Amino acid sequence: MNKKNVLILILMWVVLPAKPQWVKWNPEDIKLLTKDWTGERSSDGRPKVSDAHLERLKQVGLEEIWEFLKAKGYENQFENFSGTHENGWLILHPDQVMTGRVVTAQYMPMRFDFDDYLQDVGKKQGINRVNNNLPVSILSEGDVYVADAFGKIIDGTLMGASVGGSVFRNSNRGVILNGSVRDLVDLLKIEGFNGWIRGHDPSSISGLVCASVNGPIRIGKVTVLPGDVVLAQIGGVIFIPPHLVVEAILSFEVAALRNLFNTQRREGKIANNIDFNTWAHQQTNLTMPKEELNTFLAQQAQQQNNQPVTRSQRQ
Repeated sequence: MNKKNVLILILMWVVLPAKPQWVKWNPEDIKLLTKDWTGERSSDGRPKVSDAHLERLKQVGLEEIWEFLKAKGYENQFENFSGTHENGWLILHPDQVMTGRVVTAQYMPMRFDFDDYLQDVGKKQGINRVNNNLPVSILSEGDVYVADAFGKIIDGTLMGASVGGSVFRNSNRGVILNGSVRDLVDLLKIEGFNGWIRGHDPSSISGLVCASVNGPIRIGKVTVLPGDVVLAQIGGVIFIPPHLVVEAILSFEVAALRNLFNTQRREGKIANNIDFNTWAHQQTNLTMPKEELNTFLAQQAQQQNNQPVTRSQRQ
């Protein structure tokens, strides 16, 4: 490349305006952020893990998912909600399990010039007002609203009963909020709605700006991306990269199937000349489609032969 072309490139870099930070991330940026996912996507660009897999995920334990993700090099996916004194979290219905596709929102302390910028960006996106209703308005069936409000309790009430009702009507799910709620008694009355939250307070939301929707956020020790799949239980929440969800579920289901096979073999119910793969394909009550089982077993065999490098070295 000659000096003239280099100079032109430098001038373009200096003169052309930098791409603005969108309040609501656009689909192309979300696709780039989640490029490992090759399946169906929502209209906003987020990976769309199937409803069937979300339902099957409810049967999997946090420990099994944690071990699976750690082996894949994802070591910072779990946040412990079990002790309110130790970690400062509250679960509205601890006996219920929630899974879903993540919609994210990032809240920051109010700064009026920054808020003016956000409102201007929002108007360019066709958003009348950028506030805590924005992420709720884009929720659809199977979504879980996950928001970081830096743990603010007083004046950090991201929703009350009205907004909570909208969340449930739109998504048939609940919320994970690094912030608080108000109208706790009324929220508890919304059948099917659940929440993993920092606390509750009678104050109204104040002193916050909604800086981004469907961008990366932090929940405790976890970096959460839009379209991640969350498994929320009494012991905490774990966020699963969407491209690993099916394999994670199958790892659990096939391990349970192998345990059953080994038990029945010890009991003499299975002949010694029948191997696991043959026996598994004879079963009529499998939790997974046989196509998924075939693919998973083939991948396992290939991994055992090739032992591919994982991302565990990444810091």
